[in-house]
Amino acid sequence: MTAISITSPALTAPGAAPTRLRLTVRGRRVLALLAALPALVALAVAVFLGGSSALAAREGGAPAGTFETVTVTAGDSLWSIAQEVAPGADPRDVVDAIVRLNALDGVAVSSGQRLAIPAEYSAGS
Repeated sequence: MTAISITSPALTAPGAAPTRLRLTVRGRRVLALLAALPALVALAVAVFLGGSSALAAREGGAPAGTFETVTVTAGDSLWSIAQEVAPGADPRDVVDAIVRLNALDGVAVSSGQRLAIPAEYSAGS
């Protein structure tokens, strides 16, 4: 078997030492940015998702002491409750406000359930 070796005098000079890699100022900045990129992405995700978790939580709702509450009785619906607590307002707006305030998944309510009424529709205002 025969081996063929190709050498180019333009690429290698006899007796020349291999050159070291030299980074310019811009190259160092790019390298530092690439090294810090995962940390920056993790920080951005933590800020955007971590800050909104309190708003997205569905457990708490509103504190019971600061709002008027209504207990749902048999046959009640959010529509009938909205008409009762705010007869002069549009029931669609009142139902929407009750759903948002109580962090309900839908408009279905059950007997015995306590609902907070928005301050703008409570009897005290």
